[in-house]
Amino acid sequence: MKMRLAAAGLLVLVTCSCFSQTHYPVLMISIDGMRPDYVTRADEHHLRIPNLRQFVSGGTFASGVRGVYPTVTYPSHTTLVTGVWPAEHGIINNLIFDPEHRYDGGWYWYADQIRVPTLWDAAHAAGLRTASVSWPVTVDSKAIDYNLPEYWRGTLTPDGGSPEDRFMMDAVSRPDGELEKMEQRIGPYMKGNETTINGDRIRTAFAVDILRRDHPDFMTVHLSSLDEEEHLHGPFSPAANADLEVLDGFIGELIAAAREANADTTVIIVSDHGFAPIHDAVNLFIPFLQAGLITPGKPAAGSPLPGIQSWSAEPWMAGGMAAIMLHDPEDTVAREKVKQLLDKLAADPANGIDRVLTGAELGETGGFPGAAFLVTFRIGFYTGAATSGPLLTPTPGRGTHGYPPDDPEMYSSFFAMGPEVAKGRNLGLIDMRQIAPTIAGLLGVALPTAKEKPLALTAQTTR
Repeated sequence: MKMRLAAAGLLVLVTCSCFSQTHYPVLMISIDGMRPDYVTRADEHHLRIPNLRQFVSGGTFASGVRGVYPTVTYPSHTTLVTGVWPAEHGIINNLIFDPEHRYDGGWYWYADQIRVPTLWDAAHAAGLRTASVSWPVTVDSKAIDYNLPEYWRGTLTPDGGSPEDRFMMDAVSRPDGELEKMEQRIGPYMKGNETTINGDRIRTAFAVDILRRDHPDFMTVHLSSLDEEEHLHGPFSPAANADLEVLDGFIGELIAAAREANADTTVIIVSDHGFAPIHDAVNLFIPFLQAGLITPGKPAAGSPLPGIQSWSAEPWMAGGMAAIMLHDPEDTVAREKVKQLLDKLAADPANGIDRVLTGAELGETGGFPGAAFLVTFRIGFYTGAATSGPLLTPTPGRGTHGYPPDDPEMYSSFFAMGPEVAKGRNLGLIDMRQIAPTIAGLLGVALPTAKEKPLALTAQTTR
């Protein structure tokens, strides 16, 4: 925490020479799980998405964004606002590593867990007004003036959490008491985190209200229903396509509200990862239990998770990959035992394992610091959670992510449109870490920990 505050204190307002004024307001909208080809190849998929399509002809876009290890929501969204790898910003996965299942499915919800300055920090330090609706890892951010964070407790259901979560949302939103005032104007907010299209309808309505009333200089909005439909039915399924068509209308509402507040607003559309169809879950816990690397125990009261009495090595799952963590990183016996087990599993092509990276190799990816190994799966296979039964569980007709970011099916999206953004420019394949310094340049603020080269968005510059 002290490190993050000290780094944030170094942020100063600067003028970007690429633009003709000190700063441009920025609205960044994340459509969770949206592959770029939903937009760039919309005709092939017969998609009616006029608002998203206009970013191709009327703005600058990437044919793909190479993301981070792992290609899952929370690490990716944090890279989008920091410009660094998960190993640097500290948001390693969606869920925290909980080998003994003590923490009731805790996620990386809290802004204080981020180890480097964010775009909100940079903008706030420069005196700009900031806002966010449902962006991951924003609970109790001191740099977001108007903040409705993504948060829930207990079991996450499609319609949000328990009725008690409504009071929790009021407690974690900022400014204090603002959510209640907004509800009087708009209607009820989500109880916790509703991942359906109705949840995105609510997010949009509240974001539009903030844009029109409070005119933030930098605002982030996270829409999550496409990811939900792709998990249930696969990418480009009729359900996913229909969801995106509705989301396109929400995008139009957000753009209109942002431009109404300030005609010079630059709108950025991003996503956190791509998506791929799946057919088999690989239940890695089972061979670890069979090898004696995990000793089962009595489940915690009220927990649906199996109990763990002790463990020397355990998988930390992330969709299409799993980090293997050692209870004692210096335990050479356990490390060798795990290596032999993974080598045996990987030798059978039916198990779907693509690669087994060592800790040293993993360090070059910027993901899962401290892991002994990383198991990556071929597209179609992913990490299952079963602790008994067969190693493979068929799961046809669904989809997931979490595969290595250099796989084209994992490419995420970047689209930009604004007063000085070049029209019809294709940047090709870009690095996700370039997005935050690009937005910092638009805002006219410094983000010194982001080292990647900003993207060339203006008509006067070339990439």
